[in-house]
Amino acid sequence: MVTPADTGTLARLLPGYPPPRHWRRVPATGQHYLDVGTGDPVLFLHGNPAWSYIWREPLRRLSPHARCLAPDLPGFGLSRRLRPADGVPDPYRAQLDALDALYDHLVANEGVPDAGWTLVLHDWGGPLGYAWALRHPGAVARLVVCNTVAFPWPPGFQLPFYLRWMRDHAPVAAAVHRVNGFARIAVRAGVHHPLSRAERRAYLAPHTRRAERRALTDAVRAIPRDSADPAWQLLEPPSPQADVTRLPLLIAWGMRDPVFTPALLTEWAHRHPHADIHRFPDAGHYVMEDAPELGDLIRDFMAGDPAL
Repeated sequence: MVTPADTGTLARLLPGYPPPRHWRRVPATGQHYLDVGTGDPVLFLHGNPAWSYIWREPLRRLSPHARCLAPDLPGFGLSRRLRPADGVPDPYRAQLDALDALYDHLVANEGVPDAGWTLVLHDWGGPLGYAWALRHPGAVARLVVCNTVAFPWPPGFQLPFYLRWMRDHAPVAAAVHRVNGFARIAVRAGVHHPLSRAERRAYLAPHTRRAERRALTDAVRAIPRDSADPAWQLLEPPSPQADVTRLPLLIAWGMRDPVFTPALLTEWAHRHPHADIHRFPDAGHYVMEDAPELGDLIRDFMAGDPAL
């Protein structure tokens, strides 16, 4: 977790990231988040091995029109690290509990309304945000999904071998953890248009020390294996009132993603035939890097929503 003494130094290493005056922390959990702009709330949830730095361009474009809230999931980015004494909780439920604490803090203390939220979801943030929306019927007004899932893997889909090796073999995961290999590969393989050296270093900056990477490795180890995995149960509506399948949905998809392939986009379209789908043929997994117009797309999606 970044300390006040670290703030100035770290800010200089993060090109394009909102300055420290926009950095906030949830008192109860130590979770770091960005708070930029005014207007209807938009919550951005990143995946693994990323952090809120990934949203800097959408935030820049959207913050003149909305209140953009971009947390670092616990254990990631500038949020509090898990301590050995914490044990290894169910990572999905632990992250959902942290989102509850963030929501309660924002509504009770920061003047954010308790409804009308837009969720922007990527990678691991997809199932987390979708499950959180089911926990809070009426809070979420619309969804934006970017290269993620919120349903069991469709028949025939298979994760890349390197993710399966990390997930299924503890020695492989330990070796990758030791050298921060997952994050180092992601900043290169996750984009079609290469990031600058400074941007790659910024992505890696919060996880340079081995003790700071535990959440990255735990998240890979928790990837569901098949449709019977208990994690998928979190995506089942607990009541008819909690169903979010009818919410306005924007899908922005990088077609060059080696993990979240077009087969998963096809499944999204099948499950949500009303969705507004935008395919980016020259974008990879980090679609927000390869398609900086994503922020404009979200702005137009919110403005065109008849519910507003």
